[in-house]
Amino acid sequence: ESKRPLIVASMKIPLQSSSNKVRRALVQVISAMAHHGYLSHTGGELLVEYIIRLCALPREPTNKRLSLDADDLPDESVRSISVDTLWLLSTTVEHMSTVLWPYLLEFVIPVQYTNALTPVCKSLTHLAKKQQEGGTEAFLLSYKVNVNLPSPYALITRLLVVSSHPYLGEGRGVSALHLLSVMQPNIHVAVEEFWKEAIPRLLEYLEGNTEKTLLQKDWEEKLLVFLEQTLVNIQEGNWICHLAQEMSKRLNDSNKWPSEKDFLYRCIGTVLKLCPSKEEVKKQLQELLVTARYQEDVEREGLACAIGICAVSHFDETLAKLEDFHKSDVLKKNMVIFNLFKDRNENELEKVKSTLIMCYGYIALFAQKELLLARIEADILRNILQYFYTKVLGIKVETKDLTLKLCLVKSISMLSLAICESKKSPSFFFSRKAELVAQMMEFIKVEPLECLKSPLRQRAITCCSHLVKLEPPLSTEDTSALISTCLGSVCALPPLGTLKEKEGSSEGLYLETMDALKDVLKSVLLRKLTPVGLQEMFQHLSIWIKSPKEHERERAVNISAVLLEFYRCKLHINTVVPFHNLGLLIGLLSPRCSDSLATIRQQTLDCIYYLLYIQQRYGGFAQDHTDELIEKLKPLRSGLENPDSNFLFHTCFNIAMIISKRLPPDQIIRLLFITLDGLSDPDTNCSRAASVMVNCLLKDRGNVLLEKVPDIMLRIQTQLEMSGEEHMKKAAVQTLHILASQHTVAVVCSLLSSALPFDSSASLLWRALASDHLLTTQVLELLLEQVTSDVPYKESKSSILSNTTSRIATRQPFAATCALHEILSVPESGQAVLSLYSQLFVSLLQHISCMIGVQPPKNLEASKEKKSSSLIPVLQSMDPCSSAVDTLQLMLVRGGSEEVTRSVESWGGWEKMKNVDQHHDGVSVLASAMAKYAGPRLPAVVKALMPAISSLYMWQRITATAFFAELLSSNVVNDLMLLEVLMDNMTGREKDSCVTIRKLAIRGLGNMAYGSPEKVGKHGSQLLASMINALDDKDDPNNVVTLEATSGLTKLLPHVQERDIHSVLIHIAIRVRPFFDSENEELRKSSILLFGNLTKYGQSHGEEDVFFEQILNGLVTLLLHLHDPTPDVVKACKFALRVCTPNMGCSGVSEMCQKHLHENRTLHYGEFMNHICKYLMQDYPDMLNRLIMTNLSYLKSVWPDMRAAAAMFIGFLVLHMQREHYKQLELEHVTASLVLLLKDPVPAVRMKAVETLGRLVRFG
Repeated sequence: ESKRPLIVASMKIPLQSSSNKVRRALVQVISAMAHHGYLSHTGGELLVEYIIRLCALPREPTNKRLSLDADDLPDESVRSISVDTLWLLSTTVEHMSTVLWPYLLEFVIPVQYTNALTPVCKSLTHLAKKQQEGGTEAFLLSYKVNVNLPSPYALITRLLVVSSHPYLGEGRGVSALHLLSVMQPNIHVAVEEFWKEAIPRLLEYLEGNTEKTLLQKDWEEKLLVFLEQTLVNIQEGNWICHLAQEMSKRLNDSNKWPSEKDFLYRCIGTVLKLCPSKEEVKKQLQELLVTARYQEDVEREGLACAIGICAVSHFDETLAKLEDFHKSDVLKKNMVIFNLFKDRNENELEKVKSTLIMCYGYIALFAQKELLLARIEADILRNILQYFYTKVLGIKVETKDLTLKLCLVKSISMLSLAICESKKSPSFFFSRKAELVAQMMEFIKVEPLECLKSPLRQRAITCCSHLVKLEPPLSTEDTSALISTCLGSVCALPPLGTLKEKEGSSEGLYLETMDALKDVLKSVLLRKLTPVGLQEMFQHLSIWIKSPKEHERERAVNISAVLLEFYRCKLHINTVVPFHNLGLLIGLLSPRCSDSLATIRQQTLDCIYYLLYIQQRYGGFAQDHTDELIEKLKPLRSGLENPDSNFLFHTCFNIAMIISKRLPPDQIIRLLFITLDGLSDPDTNCSRAASVMVNCLLKDRGNVLLEKVPDIMLRIQTQLEMSGEEHMKKAAVQTLHILASQHTVAVVCSLLSSALPFDSSASLLWRALASDHLLTTQVLELLLEQVTSDVPYKESKSSILSNTTSRIATRQPFAATCALHEILSVPESGQAVLSLYSQLFVSLLQHISCMIGVQPPKNLEASKEKKSSSLIPVLQSMDPCSSAVDTLQLMLVRGGSEEVTRSVESWGGWEKMKNVDQHHDGVSVLASAMAKYAGPRLPAVVKALMPAISSLYMWQRITATAFFAELLSSNVVNDLMLLEVLMDNMTGREKDSCVTIRKLAIRGLGNMAYGSPEKVGKHGSQLLASMINALDDKDDPNNVVTLEATSGLTKLLPHVQERDIHSVLIHIAIRVRPFFDSENEELRKSSILLFGNLTKYGQSHGEEDVFFEQILNGLVTLLLHLHDPTPDVVKACKFALRVCTPNMGCSGVSEMCQKHLHENRTLHYGEFMNHICKYLMQDYPDMLNRLIMTNLSYLKSVWPDMRAAAAMFIGFLVLHMQREHYKQLELEHVTASLVLLLKDPVPAVRMKAVETLGRLVRFG
């Protein structure tokens, strides 16, 4: 027994070993010694301390071994046996209670024993309960006797701080609370009743949670409430002051446990809040401010929170202390008072400022609101901004320090929350609100868009959500800028997967940022919870809803759904008002029902669901009203998961039908317009979804949209201009078909108002109208009406100073022609063309005639309602006539008359039609081709063209007359029984004011000789009368009608009955002879040929002498024109002389003509005339003077050849006349005429005159 102390003392050396095997053995030895009472001797406490040190070994195995022995045990093995041994010594060894109690309390406070705190607290709890069994007196501690024991202040501080994280260290927080509960008598008697209820509730709360489910903030708040209520029960100022001092001392002990230190700061703030001594409060605040470790984030947060909590009861003192601290040397660079700040650099100073900024924020958050509002701007916000801005040469310079920015944001957030929580908040005017919002926006803008490394963006957005709630409201411009900035900063971030790959970015921060964005948008919306406010919000969201990037659209649609649900929940309607932008919002969102992402599709459906219910609320329905039709949207949500396009579009159609049924009439056009904008969506599926929506609306409600057709058409064309994608074109075509089927006239008129030439969008829409037979027929009829309903052109002066006028095409008929061209360019239009063949043919032909020489309209631009297109116009001729000709060609092709087109082309007919001088020739070519290749079409064509014969427009009459005239040259008119009609029309035009028309009418009558020769005899007298009238046309200065009449007579004579001819024969002969000398070579030729053809009819019925006289009258002229400068006239003369001379009774002349006047034989004119004159003087000497006098008239002919021939003719007559006939010759007159001819400019003429004068000498 006497050696026991020696044995205990001998254990000191082994205790120094670092071998875990030795340690484990020593623990076992100590346990055995305890059982035998060794530890109650001197030195036994050292062995207990050894066990506790081993209990404090770290639980986690370390890579670094404490021993070089490879077979050594891990620390956890030693710690585990030590913990078990301590518990056994406390509970099973009777005499150990006097050794362990209250000695173990000395190990509660030191931080080096923190890892042993759980077993120590458990042992102490057991020992304390055992001591209490011996009576209260035995349990109470004497701190004067046991000076090493922790004070009540240290004990409650330590155990509360440890309890803040109850599951750490094998649940040391729970053990600490149990110990705190049993130690109540040794802490303060006043808390007995309170602790009996409060601590079990805390323990019960922990039992109901786990480390994963425990809400840390809530738990800490419960502990702070427990501390506060404890101090309220104690109500001893000195005790509270001592506790505050103790807690301040323990701050450095928690440096290794930042979260516990943060809680300790809150505890200090709570204690100071209840401290009645203001001096002590100031002292403690000064101590906290001076000793804080400002470089540590948790330290700054904790300190600021403590000061804020303190300000609840000491508002003025806290503000004053912060002001004093600001004025002290601590914040100056040349600090000499506090070594802690002696060599701080600028960065460290920023951390101090950050802390002070947060202090003011927490003061605002915790302070009594009735005190706060009066001083929030002057004493709190002023200091916050003073610390944030640095002045350089008197100019504010914004810091780049992230910590300072974060602290400012948090402080402003707390300040804003504090104002919001005040009852006087609605009437409080926060004058610097806009300035603070602008500062937050600056923070948001500078944040990078490619990553999410700092929480500044999220916190600044959150701060804005608090600021927005305050008065006064932001201006419209500031609100718009805020929404735009926040959306742009968050929606433009990379996808979450990409963000995770970037260093520093986390999913948690991303989700918090998204929540912050939703909160600020809700705050903005709540300030203006009206349709206008909702529309303004979606004006910003629309950019992102339509984004080509999936992740941006997903975010925007998700935000939209959240905002609309929020709007629906917050909406309170007192009076029924219209939800005027329902259509716009549904139109914006609905295309996303077929987005590439299923989440977007489903959330879009949610948006539509909320919007329709919002409409119901505005319509007067209660908030809990359920609409069966709207509820049918919910089952469709699952269908939107299916990516199959056909299934999606079917679902979209069902959604569209529900929308259509619930959409107010005044919203249809709004929805339609915005959905039309969705046709150009870059996502093909969304464009098709928009098309489904538009088509569904038009089918279901389109009958009421007549007045809006121009606007709808404009939207369609605008979308085509924006997107030339194939899917867009298909969507536009489908929409056009539905609209045109309901409002054909309005659609056509709208398209006609497009700019000319039509751009690709207008061209596409016109061509789209050609795919359906019935619709195409209607459209063609309307266009034909447009072509003919207005005047084709208008005349205007070329300039102000000029008297000349020009013809300008009228816009509407011209546009209609261009539209016809577009439609007819589509092969599918063929069926409709066949049904309107004659109308189209005649209208276009008439329009061509009116467009000859006409200029394009001056107003080719679109109507005022339509903006000018940015598309390149389709290549189409803007010459009105060419455009009409091209359209007619297309019409013939679509109508199955391609042969007509080719035939006219081969003869150059199309080009001739465009020419002012050759138009009628081109029409004649067309008529000929129609007769040859499209005969069955002619009756309808003729019928339709008939009114044009008497048109007010000369060119239309010309065209119709030319067409009919040429038809008469074909026998098809006889087969189709059109002869009488056409002939009547021709005779009806004989008196037309236009000479060309009269000419064409005569030509048509003459053409009967080719087309219906067998019918000429029947109408002979009428035809001859028409021809004679034409010969007598006095309003024919150029003799074109006369020419046509002579040609027509030549053609008709062989087919007219002789009796009809005889009655007019002499008249014709007399009438035609003057034209032998016409300057018009064609007329000379034609009249001479006609004269020759008349000869055969002059030898019967006693008219021989009369007609012989006509031959003699024309003989000189015919002989002279054998020397005509025009070969064709010479040929005609040869023909006429061959047929006339046999009837003269002069065989010599006749023989000479028959022998030498062959058409293709060269004639020796001088020799021929020599013989002719010889025979004439032989057989008709009495005609000498008549012949000479006729020749004298030709000495003044315009043709030199004729003058020479006449002189030669006279010479040969003189040469062969007999002397007895000399008296017939007026020698002086003849000589004088020939002498004048000697001055002729042409040598050959002068030569012939000399020769003839020489022959006259013999009569001198």
